[in-house]
Amino acid sequence: MGTQSDMDIQVNASLNDLLQLPACSDIQIPFPSPAKVTLPTGGTLQAFSDISKGIPTDCAMTFSLMIQIAPVLASIECLLKVLKLLKPLIEVIKGLPIPSPSVIEEFVEAAAGLVPCLLVPTPASIIPFIRDLLCLIIKALKCFLGQMKTILGVMSGLALQLQSAAAAGNTALISSIQCAQQNAAAQAAHLTASIEPLGVLLDLAGTLMSLAGIKPISLPSAPGGDLEALQSFVQTMTGVVGTMQVVVDALGGCNG
Repeated sequence: MGTQSDMDIQVNASLNDLLQLPACSDIQIPFPSPAKVTLPTGGTLQAFSDISKGIPTDCAMTFSLMIQIAPVLASIECLLKVLKLLKPLIEVIKGLPIPSPSVIEEFVEAAAGLVPCLLVPTPASIIPFIRDLLCLIIKALKCFLGQMKTILGVMSGLALQLQSAAAAGNTALISSIQCAQQNAAAQAAHLTASIEPLGVLLDLAGTLMSLAGIKPISLPSAPGGDLEALQSFVQTMTGVVGTMQVVVDALGGCNG
């Protein structure tokens, strides 16, 4: 009865690479970084994980916090303007000689309770919020750019394949590639639409940024669905992210 022996079989280098087990670091599930925003009023909004949608990611945590911030911004804009008005109004009332001493005393006592609130519309209170908000939007836009660049890579490849198929006169393949292009364009359109709320947040934050002495930032308009327009949009959006990063670094930088 013969004995079995090991035999080395030479395989192509590229095939050998495919047969190798991936390193743990390449497939390890990443932990999402903390996402929170400090409000001008002193409170803090914290992102929460939706376990119904699987393992949380940085993108999921970021958009979770965006949902909380939008109504807060919409609700405090008028409040901040009123608080900004009250401080000089208090000084005017205190300087009037006509009201009786009892009325002035009552007014001063009531105004004293507003002192902490009067600090809310000042740069010292607003800047941490603006910084956290811009950090959050930067993270969201980086998620968007990463996914969009992947789609653009697919669309570029399909364009080259379409040229080859057209040169070969392969009508069946042309039809298949065109269908794939339409699907990729639809995916790009949905992805672009998903960042429209970020533009709304920046618009809502415009008043606060002005109060803090920061020039408001806006997002570019959504592009057409063709490859060239999308590439230009991604390039422009990358520049906007760079501008936001410069502002954030001047305000102390992002945490994490």
